Amino acid sequence: MDFDIPRELTDYLAELDAFIESEIVPLERENDNIRFFDHRREDARTDWDRGGLPSAEWEELLARARRRADAAGHYRYAFPPEYGGRGGTNLDMAVIREHLARRGLGLHCDLQNEHAVVANNVGLMLMLEYGSSQQKSEWVEGLAAGTKFFAFGITEPEHGSDATHMETRAVRDGSGWVLNGEKTWNTGIHSADADLIFARTAGQPGDAIGITAFLVPPDTRGFTVEEYLWTFNMPTDHGRVTLRDVRVGEDAVFGPEGRGLAVVQHFFNENRIRQAASSLGAAQYCIDRAVEYAKQRKPFGKALAENQAIQFPLVELHTQCEMLRTLVHKTAWTMDRYGTFAASEQVSMCNYWANRLCCEAADRAMQIYGGLGYSRHQPFEHIYRHHRRYRITEGAEEIQMRRVAGYLFGYMPSQAPKGI
Repeated sequence: MDFDIPRELTDYLAELDAFIESEIVPLERENDNIRFFDHRREDARTDWDRGGLPSAEWEELLARARRRADAAGHYRYAFPPEYGGRGGTNLDMAVIREHLARRGLGLHCDLQNEHAVVANNVGLMLMLEYGSSQQKSEWVEGLAAGTKFFAFGITEPEHGSDATHMETRAVRDGSGWVLNGEKTWNTGIHSADADLIFARTAGQPGDAIGITAFLVPPDTRGFTVEEYLWTFNMPTDHGRVTLRDVRVGEDAVFGPEGRGLAVVQHFFNENRIRQAASSLGAAQYCIDRAVEYAKQRKPFGKALAENQAIQFPLVELHTQCEMLRTLVHKTAWTMDRYGTFAASEQVSMCNYWANRLCCEAADRAMQIYGGLGYSRHQPFEHIYRHHRRYRITEGAEEIQMRRVAGYLFGYMPSQAPKGI
């Protein structure tokens, strides 16, 4: 088995770094834009007078970075060539996502809102896979350029991770549908062009079949954003939405009727492995910074790095990063070779462990930096607050462990090819 990263990918990482240094870092530093990344970051990013939403200046800065990345040929890297991309694979994206996160906080990659100069645009991937011809003509270019977005209306207040007991319902009415229900944690709904609402159209609570996805414009009558939920990590763009007799046409159906959970699972599998890679990169960044600081800091006349109480926790975290990196690469490679669902068990392993590992690494870095590490003059509290949410969102770590247990104990049939 060859564990080397392909030469063309390592060459691309060098090309990407050169672009970041020449185009993104100067933008980050002009006109006091550094306020969005230094100790003022939470306040600068948050419009406290508008319900805690992201500030207009912050979102415009992100948009400028996306435009520069797109003009330079980086933003669409993972997309098919016919949409301006380079056909990046899951392995490519795992390596790139780790690489960007390992650079630390910056305009090149801000995981608070999934912004990156190489787009992790699973919305486009879903549109190409499940969208109708009409939907593709309306959405593809905007999604590819990062000028159009749709939010995900999956989670419900009373059911959390259990999507099969969905109370939101859609019933046929003439040539269209009428939707009623409630969704929460609709991330990005404040600027989304549509909300991808999942509603039961047939079957009984608990059935995997009978849930359908609908693209619903937020300005549709009866669609209301009730509030934006303030979180551990501000600003907030996580809306709680109600749908009261929301009418949409047949053209709003996204993917096969009754098969909406397949759309969800496709999204989750693709995103979870990339999320794991980002958490791995952020964890390694925290470890690298802690090691560097421990060499320099000399309380009681000797470097912190000489103490085994400092060394050993970092050794354990570093070892876990090395092992996780191998599993992430193998899992992404398996998905590329055998299909999105060929390594579902391993995707869950990577995801829950990487997110937990990042939190532990950020916490350890804070401890080694002492009071300064706890302050906002270092990035660790920001990294911790952001990645802590990943232990809950897109399937809590208990859900990921339950999936692994399902394969381990035979409750779920393995989808992995023989020998994997």
